[in-house]
Amino acid sequence: MTSSSAVYSALAPYGWDDDWADAFARYASEGLLPGRVVRVDRGQCDVVTADGTVRADTAFVTPNDPLRVVCTGDWVAVEAGGNPRYVRAYLPRRTSFVRSTSSKRSDGQILAANVDHAVVAVSLAVDLDLGRVERFLALAWESGAQPVVVLTKADLVTDPVTLAHLVQDVENTAPGVPVLGVSAHCGDGLDVLRALVGDGTSVLLGQSGAGKSTLANALIGEDVMDVRAARDVDGKGRHTTTTRNLLALPGGGVLIDTPGLRGVGLYDAESGVGQVFAEIAELAERCRFHDCAHESEPGCAVRAAVDGGELPVRRLESYRKLIRENQWIVAKTDARLRAEIRRDWKRKGAEGRAAMQAKQGRWT
Repeated sequence: MTSSSAVYSALAPYGWDDDWADAFARYASEGLLPGRVVRVDRGQCDVVTADGTVRADTAFVTPNDPLRVVCTGDWVAVEAGGNPRYVRAYLPRRTSFVRSTSSKRSDGQILAANVDHAVVAVSLAVDLDLGRVERFLALAWESGAQPVVVLTKADLVTDPVTLAHLVQDVENTAPGVPVLGVSAHCGDGLDVLRALVGDGTSVLLGQSGAGKSTLANALIGEDVMDVRAARDVDGKGRHTTTTRNLLALPGGGVLIDTPGLRGVGLYDAESGVGQVFAEIAELAERCRFHDCAHESEPGCAVRAAVDGGELPVRRLESYRKLIRENQWIVAKTDARLRAEIRRDWKRKGAEGRAAMQAKQGRWT
């Protein structure tokens, strides 16, 4: 039986602490080993334990619910031996990063577990897509992690004034979120990022070609992740990272690198959307009606802020889009909400037809 001191010595660099030890106590009496999943691949996973990194099968903890499968970042109870050996359980997750799949069933897909910081990598080699940044941030806030936006390839923006404006644009899009301009090539901004991710577990997120693997290599201090050049025409690259990999950083902290995400669908992320658009939620408290849709209702403080130049119209349109998308995803599994949405659509349709008839009456 591996001693508790040996477990702490081996697993502390991966985030093991007293709370995890308490959660694992029931499995220790069964002779199982604690470990953290560093990679999942086709029903099997690599688990770092006090006895080294072992390969284990996840068949015993693969339920029908896709959100309850073993994923990178999980702390698990694994058999001490056997061929094959099996993961018998995973410990309750502190946080989980979930997106919706592209399937028509609106399943959720868990990308990483027990994450403290969600690092959203955004390339400055192409024009900023603030709507996509907001989408990533909604998922990050919903996960329970602290988002961080890293503007990669900052060395490509040679004018410091232009770079400052780009950072400011993202800061305005990401209230309460640190925004860093970083160049892995030149080393600019890496010290600040290292300090930020040096405590806890961080997951790297972003599109293919955003520079995640290059950033991971810079943080680790060696070329662990494969890197290929991005296309000049659109800044996109091929998926050099094909699985989610968990790595201990030399200066402390843990990093999970992920494949580039083509689709970033929301999955029951209402509170995350609310945090991304905190200023709209604050304005909405001053609307005349508590269920104001911020469209044509009288006394709408949000529309007044848009008309007065206080709130950019792009922010309101992006907010509406993400709210509608999230409602649609949730409604696929909630019959009551589906009925409410249909009633709302009928009401708005009737109001629109009445308004059009009234205009036609004035024209005739």
